[in-house]
Amino acid sequence: MRKKNILVLCTGNSCRSQLAEAYLRHFAGDKANIYSAGIETHGVNPKAVQVMAEDHIDIVKHTSNHVDEYMAIPFDQVITVCDNANEACPFFPGKVERFHENFPDPAKATGTLEEVMDEFRRVRDMIKVYAADFVREHVS
Repeated sequence: MRKKNILVLCTGNSCRSQLAEAYLRHFAGDKANIYSAGIETHGVNPKAVQVMAEDHIDIVKHTSNHVDEYMAIPFDQVITVCDNANEACPFFPGKVERFHENFPDPAKATGTLEEVMDEFRRVRDMIKVYAADFVREHVS
């Protein structure tokens, strides 16, 4: 049986989708091919890299990709992690299961550096739980 192809889609593929991609890869192991993309590309947020490193997951080599780059891949599942991406999500041919969870955007956090980093950690932890549950429930 072939591995599932799973796409995580967000607005800019800089924070939330990067975190989700990393955690889905971590929890799914070799059971799925995990991709992330944006309906735009904003570059990988350095604070996302930092908070993932705090949880011993290295995303320093991740890239910010546009969803059009993956249109030829037969996705089994598409997860949108923000309302904007859910509304703008392109049509994927075939039998694609769609999932949606609107996570807060940590890049919009304000305050001191520590307050901003705390928001990145809070969102990271929410996404970690979501990814673990998703893999347990939808990736066999």
